[in-house]
Amino acid sequence: MPQEPHHRPIAKRSRNFAKRMRTEPTDAEAAMWKLLRDRRFMRFKFRRQVPFQSYILDFVCFEHRLVLEIDGSQHASAATDITRDQVLAREGFRVARYWNNDVLQRRNEVMEDILAKLGEG
Repeated sequence: MPQEPHHRPIAKRSRNFAKRMRTEPTDAEAAMWKLLRDRRFMRFKFRRQVPFQSYILDFVCFEHRLVLEIDGSQHASAATDITRDQVLAREGFRVARYWNNDVLQRRNEVMEDILAKLGEG
């Protein structure tokens, strides 16, 4: 089994970038974090803006190996997202992507989908 990601050495540059992203979230990321933080969502533990290899994961539940990505329109057909998802899949993670607008305007549907995905793992 792969070593737990939070125990892997992370470059200082990536760590600092992740810290900066935590202090400057998008509106959708801030809204999602209000729902996930402190085990507020069905007692599941999520972390935000987590450095992993050469990526920063928006939200991750390590217990269920689920990564949540909150994306804007720049990700509509990004080949880099496909590569990233493949890398994460090889490490045993499932990736769920949600549009910013869905998080902000269809919050209940997004949370129901996340709960279903957590039940799959």
